[in-house]
Amino acid sequence: MVPGICTGLTATREAVGSAVDRAREAVQGAGAMYRAYSDIRESNWRNPDKYFHARVNYDAANRGPGGRWAAEVISNAREGYQSGLSGQGEEDTRADQEANHWGRNGGDPNRYSPRGLPKRYRCVSRLPSS
Repeated sequence: MVPGICTGLTATREAVGSAVDRAREAVQGAGAMYRAYSDIRESNWRNPDKYFHARVNYDAANRGPGGRWAAEVISNAREGYQSGLSGQGEEDTRADQEANHWGRNGGDPNRYSPRGLPKRYRCVSRLPSS
């Protein structure tokens, strides 16, 4: 077999495998966001908004680069809708995006946790201990 052809096939195989991995991570990330959204609805807790923004992005991003991508796309679409149509206002959108960014970049979502939120809804951070 010709060495250049083997190298090309290996590179193609790796690229396809990487694309499949990213697609799987994106689906898993979207699923993580849906589960966290279901938790916020179920919790019926007062003022949990920023916490759940951080949590859904954190959970999705922990699925890998595809999950992080899905978190960014879904969060930006949601905020675009919310600021444009629902009348929530620019300040709320900015605060939501700050929480989204915090969680998506590995920040501990519990930073935004409302006082008294039941442990069942709290994020178990996968961050290394200091």
